[in-house]
Amino acid sequence: MIPPAALSVHLAIGQAYAWSVFKPPLESSLDLSGTASALPFQIAIVMLGLSAAFGGTTVERKGPRWAMFVSMTCFSSGFLLASLGMFLEQYWLVVFGYGFVGGIGLGIGYISPVSTLIKWFPDRPGMATGIAIMGFGGGALIASPWSAQMLESFGTDTGGVAQTFLVHGVVYAVFMSFGVLLVRVPAPDWRPAGWTPADVAARPLVTTANVSANSAIRTPQFWCLWVVLCMNVTAGIGILEKAAPMITSFFADTSTPVAASAAAGFVALLSLCNMLGRITWSSTSDIIGRKNIYRVYLGFGALLYLTIALSKDASKPLFIVCAMLILSFYGGGFATIPAYLKDLFGTFQVGAIHGRLLTAWSLAGVLGPLIINGVADAQEEAGKTGPALYTLSMYIMICLLAIGFIANELVRPVNSKYHEPPESVREQETVQPTTSAAGKGDGQ
Repeated sequence: MIPPAALSVHLAIGQAYAWSVFKPPLESSLDLSGTASALPFQIAIVMLGLSAAFGGTTVERKGPRWAMFVSMTCFSSGFLLASLGMFLEQYWLVVFGYGFVGGIGLGIGYISPVSTLIKWFPDRPGMATGIAIMGFGGGALIASPWSAQMLESFGTDTGGVAQTFLVHGVVYAVFMSFGVLLVRVPAPDWRPAGWTPADVAARPLVTTANVSANSAIRTPQFWCLWVVLCMNVTAGIGILEKAAPMITSFFADTSTPVAASAAAGFVALLSLCNMLGRITWSSTSDIIGRKNIYRVYLGFGALLYLTIALSKDASKPLFIVCAMLILSFYGGGFATIPAYLKDLFGTFQVGAIHGRLLTAWSLAGVLGPLIINGVADAQEEAGKTGPALYTLSMYIMICLLAIGFIANELVRPVNSKYHEPPESVREQETVQPTTSAAGKGDGQ
């Protein structure tokens, strides 16, 4: 029941990817610009990175139940505050509620199950974290049609949007509470049947030692992985953010232009690939190793971008397949990174280390769209159309993926001088009450 507990939180906070559903009614009901209506989402993503980075150590110390409860409280309260803001027609309250308060819930919720899942599934950490993080990618597939239906029922004026936010806040609180109630941490000596640490310690880059979060950020391995994640996310999020106008522009001058409805279907397809890539590729990493799977994400990803740049508008199916794979690598990179961190730094404070690493996501979330949009705008001003709007962006992404590939190749086992003494790890692990392997006790 531990993966479903994690999934209940990630499916809920994954609603963030469906914020675009609320943009048109907010703009029409409050007379906002497109930039202003995007502000709650932008602040939420910034707060996700900051709360994950600065709250990671507390999450490790307090445990997953505390973290999931905080996430549920903040995320649901964010919707309730946003609902109040719409009733009062005070947009600043929507920004504060959904963006600031709800964004804290996003960050704490995102990292809350990571170390717990890895401790329960030391034999398959990639699969375990992939299941949970898949939920964040797939949350929008549930939230988008659900939100749209509510707006259709309640209306798109301030009262209708307020009621929609209110329902979101209540329903997500109930849904996330299942995770709070179900989650457990294993006993320190928990081992899956027939598995011993020596089974994985013999593999390259896998350690049975432990490194604290404060020590991890002083290692070159942490910063190599920071670059790896930043480059991989930059390459994927650029396409995801611009998917609909990109495919429309690419084939506008061909005999088979892409209609608006087909472009929307393309966006949904990429979201599905983003979600499925998280469980598929992270599970594959348990078999072929973390370093090898990132060679695929970065090396093969660069070849896919090169294929798009060279083929231009020659083949629509080829463009779609390449984009699907790139987005699956984007999702897979998110899901695999916690297992990569566990291999290098151990399970001791892997959640806190993961939180610090997510600052790479914050930068990539700005960098990817900035490159794609900035280059496209500049090329359009120069009078170019079709694939020419994006060709330069493709080559920039290839260069970024090459940088990430080199950073991945530089990853080596962590020097033993950063390892925590075993007695120190045991001392801190016994601070939290734990459940036995048989599932006795409440775990927190």
